Amino acid sequence: MRAAVYTGPGGPEVIEIRDVPRPEYGPEQALIRVRASGLNRADVMQREGNYPAPPGAPKEIPGLEFAGLVEAVGDGVVGVQPGQRVFGLAAGGGQAEYIVSHERLLVPIPDKLDFVQAAAVPEAFITAADALFTQGGLAPGERVLIHAVGSGVGTAALQIAHAAGCTVIGTARTADKLERARELGLDLGIDTSRQDFAQAVGEYTEGQGVDVCIDFIGGAFLESNLRALALKGRLVEVAFMESAQGPLNIGLLMRKRLQPVGTALRSRPLEEKGAATRVFAERVVPQLARGLIRPIVDRVFPLDELAEAHRYMESNQNFGKIVLSLDG
Repeated sequence: MRAAVYTGPGGPEVIEIRDVPRPEYGPEQALIRVRASGLNRADVMQREGNYPAPPGAPKEIPGLEFAGLVEAVGDGVVGVQPGQRVFGLAAGGGQAEYIVSHERLLVPIPDKLDFVQAAAVPEAFITAADALFTQGGLAPGERVLIHAVGSGVGTAALQIAHAAGCTVIGTARTADKLERARELGLDLGIDTSRQDFAQAVGEYTEGQGVDVCIDFIGGAFLESNLRALALKGRLVEVAFMESAQGPLNIGLLMRKRLQPVGTALRSRPLEEKGAATRVFAERVVPQLARGLIRPIVDRVFPLDELAEAHRYMESNQNFGKIVLSLDG
């Protein structure tokens, strides 16, 4: 099969498309013919040598999500069958013509979505639902602050929170991304290149702050995140696009009785990934099926142009997901 391969740590030039052996599936696994795969920041970090694959995952073949057709299943599989359209998470290996997945991580694709749209869903929407509800405890009517609201996970979290009846405040570094996010239900957009977002949140909420903050930036935003949170607010750290460390105001943390939470999907055991997938299937997929929320696809690249897709992601121009097509 053809697959993307990282030949070593470095820039996009280390990416090659090679013929590699097709993976073998076990009793509780399915073999999927991948039709499209999402590109994520984690793929870029892995290419740079900063985010190695967890044990048991392909070390050189990237790809944390996929959409495709079930080609074959193990003897113990009961949840999916050959010929079924499915999408799901992977610890790696999604940017290849075939991938093996445990049946607990597979979800049928709603009829409304084609393979490219479906490939933009798993990592973004499962991460968003897990961060908002499981980690952040978000409840209807609460206020949530979502950083990098124009990113793949950001646009997913925005739509899920809006559909849950929450007030959504989002940040970005360009007015264009904030304007496009308003079409998805954003209540307040903050341009962090021009505004102090904690101050803007305070003014908008009349000093009350937000109940939940979903952060992808990291240490550079830590102090302001704490300032923006309400009493007993929850800070969910999903990624650190800029810095992994920052000053922690312990007095502010204690005074507001704040709850910081760190989360990562890729390194979780099967049971926890399966639980996150079930929450997604129960709370998000029905809304996707009815068209109440939708994946936002910015650009589609053929697998052969993966290096160019990496360069585009690193330019930070995208609004929503970058998807790789494996049909050609």
